Amino acid sequence: MDNLSIDPQQAQRVQQELSLKNTINQIKHTIVVQSGKGGVGKSTVSLNLAISFAQQGFKVGLLDADITGPSIPLMAGISGNDAQIEGKKILPSVSHGVSIISMDLLLSADTPVIWRGPLKMAAIRQFLSDVKWGELDVLVVDLPPGTSDEPLTISQLFENISGTVIVTTPQLVAVHDVIKSIGFASKVGMPILGIVENMSTLVCPNCDHQIDVFSKGGGKTAAEELGLVFLGEIPLSPKVVSDGDQGTPSVLDDGSIFQAAFNTITSKISKLLQI
Repeated sequence: MDNLSIDPQQAQRVQQELSLKNTINQIKHTIVVQSGKGGVGKSTVSLNLAISFAQQGFKVGLLDADITGPSIPLMAGISGNDAQIEGKKILPSVSHGVSIISMDLLLSADTPVIWRGPLKMAAIRQFLSDVKWGELDVLVVDLPPGTSDEPLTISQLFENISGTVIVTTPQLVAVHDVIKSIGFASKVGMPILGIVENMSTLVCPNCDHQIDVFSKGGGKTAAEELGLVFLGEIPLSPKVVSDGDQGTPSVLDDGSIFQAAFNTITSKISKLLQI
């Protein structure tokens, strides 16, 4: 009987698929955070949302799927090129109780990622198959703006995404782009958990007066008109910026309006997902 030859590349692909399925099977709930527009603070929402879940005692992972513009590690206080290897698996970095993987942890911070779609899609697959996540109650996926390669890859990899959180700012132009994300989620069969309105109002640090810098209520109005859940609004503050730059997300500020806002959002999501 002739010896059967095994293609090493084929064997590697099979092993990666098995590892991918094993990883996904250990994740109870996957929450995708997206927006149709950049600059709405989606990564800030993703990180603070993940930490808020961790503060409630859940085992939480955060996958930074923005391959060419990762920002999660900086805001989480993790240095670039920080990933560790155990056997054949990459260990996620842990910050504020959240396990995190990002392209920014695998490359030096000043190295640009100049990749076409297929390479970005392959990287996201490896973030799942080659990373030792372990059992997770919640995996938060931070997507880049838009509705192309990365969002489509995530929707195809997970058979049962728990739901997506749509982030917008109050003004009409941002809400207009959000509708595209909602349409994308509907077309790929991704449940929509609701809408978060970020940068809702600017709170004066001296007198607590609220200023509607980007108008107000666009996210809530869109949710009502589209029959979606309005998960909550997050105020605009210079402190959020400085906290992110220093790697100490605002949700860690006990008793703050930001912690209260994210606790409200995570509480609503928990009830929707029954976790």
